[in-house]
Amino acid sequence: MTKVYVIMGSDSDLKVMQDCLAALEKFDIGYEVLISSAHRVPDETAQIARDAAARGINVIIAGAGMAAHLAGVIAAHTVLPVIAVPLSGSALSGIDALYAMVQMPRGVPVATVAVDGAFNAGVLAAQIIGVSDSAVREKLLGYKEELAAQVKLKNKKLQEVGYRRYLEG
Repeated sequence: MTKVYVIMGSDSDLKVMQDCLAALEKFDIGYEVLISSAHRVPDETAQIARDAAARGINVIIAGAGMAAHLAGVIAAHTVLPVIAVPLSGSALSGIDALYAMVQMPRGVPVATVAVDGAFNAGVLAAQIIGVSDSAVREKLLGYKEELAAQVKLKNKKLQEVGYRRYLEG
């Protein structure tokens, strides 16, 4: 069942946004990928946002670069949580997109991850869904354990070989 919309302003954004899809797949969360533009098809974008809840969507993830109004326009037309992924690729390396996403007006919040932080957007969507879905929550707990185990393994290796040999690989 589709629970997340992953919307991007252009097909060129898919290269970064595929990390978001990988995260959603890791937690077995259904998604639908859409291309819609806040500037080129604003009415269609607004309608997608307005209809999302009725279609069973729980979270919307919007990736955009440059002026990056996609997440904000979507947030203006829904009460669902919206997660913004600012994308690099502009002359300002995504800082313009980041500022556009985090500087939303009062009452129209957009959760924003790091520039090109698409994987984290997928994890955040899973955490939001996991509040009411115990299966997703259990997968998240397992994932956090995997992350902890990786750190412990790296530290063990560092302690065994010393930092110089560790850096050498």
